[in-house]
Amino acid sequence: MELYLELFDEYQGVVEEFLEQTVDLAQIDEHALDLLSDKRKQEVFRYISGPPISVDDLKVLVQTVSLAPGRLSDDPALLDRLVGFIKDWHDRKRFPWLTEGWEPDEHARSAAVLATTALLAMRRLETMRRNEGKEIQERFVATQLQRSRFRKVNARRVATLSSAPAPGEFCRESMLGTRKADFLIGLWDGRTMALECKVSNSATNSVKRLNNDAAVKAETWRKDFGTVQVVPAAMLSGVYALHNLQDAQDRGLTLFWAHNLPALMDWLHRTKS
Repeated sequence: MELYLELFDEYQGVVEEFLEQTVDLAQIDEHALDLLSDKRKQEVFRYISGPPISVDDLKVLVQTVSLAPGRLSDDPALLDRLVGFIKDWHDRKRFPWLTEGWEPDEHARSAAVLATTALLAMRRLETMRRNEGKEIQERFVATQLQRSRFRKVNARRVATLSSAPAPGEFCRESMLGTRKADFLIGLWDGRTMALECKVSNSATNSVKRLNNDAAVKAETWRKDFGTVQVVPAAMLSGVYALHNLQDAQDRGLTLFWAHNLPALMDWLHRTKS
């Protein structure tokens, strides 16, 4: 609760400044470049829509690969599309005056600020908890590997498997080809395991965490390094839809569960034979 309140106070000032700078959104087109060049205000911009939109989805809708300040300043048409998106898709419950053409009073403005701030603080808290869960999971995996006589070595960029960790070694946060793995583990039989740690808070969210990320990496690694030499795997925590788990396995991803780390250690041990 204390962290949520801290985030709320932090975001409230940014939202209030956003509305003040745009004169309650009426002049958003005049200040679009300044707003979208500021990381925090760009985040508020995405939460003006109803429902709020992710960075990736916004890029798709306005047909761009980047929302970087340089790209925005060089592409006036992109700024026009972004402004047009907000005018068309702003939350009409929080900002009714923008469509209905009246000037908000203090009560309407305050209600919009509080609602937008709550959305931002809640989403940021969810992200922080998910990242914290992933960090804890990674620490547990690293500890168990070392207890199982795997030696930690330096992170590296692996262009060919000759530079991967040797049997009985592992490294953290390393590039395997063109994609990063949370762990690269040298299996006792000479193969390399690329292990991703994933935490999902809902079945819906599991598509992004598992299928659109880890499974895509698995397909890339198997294509680049072969199906025999690389074992793509994921360590999972949280809630996942069954069909998403099956799809990930069909695409070459081996799945383990964080609540049963001994299963992973047993599997690694059996590669000795």
